[in-house]
Amino acid sequence: MVIMMDVYKWYYLSRWLYLHHVPLLPFILKALIRIIWAAVIPYQADIGKGTILGYQGLGMVIHKRCIIGENCHLSQNVTLGGTSGYYEVPKLGKNVHVGAGANIIGPITVGDNCIIGAGAVVITDLPANSVAVGVPAKVIKIRNDEQQNQMEN
Repeated sequence: MVIMMDVYKWYYLSRWLYLHHVPLLPFILKALIRIIWAAVIPYQADIGKGTILGYQGLGMVIHKRCIIGENCHLSQNVTLGGTSGYYEVPKLGKNVHVGAGANIIGPITVGDNCIIGAGAVVITDLPANSVAVGVPAKVIKIRNDEQQNQMEN
């Protein structure tokens, strides 16, 4: 049997093993993900189904307590991490698109259907259907239902 070279499938397998209390194997898969794809995608993180890790998660760092909704798209070199002084870490809603090199840091909640531009640094919550860019990231647009339907089609 050939193992697919898909980082999400490796993450999903390690998560399944972790949730079913299989010892050692989740840690080994996490280490292999780190070696093969230069990414930190821990089995403890809750990543929703249908999520795409762009360029196989190359250079991606995800905090182990992060929650990522379904059908998100995270481009390469994205960081979802905590910050000292806070226990909470980023939570992404459903259908969130995060551009290459973006950083989402601290106790942040990103609403459903958001778009975060490449290189943005998100340090405040983002409302649903918003588009945010810049350092620090600022909401430049709130998409309406018609624009959202065009994006989905």
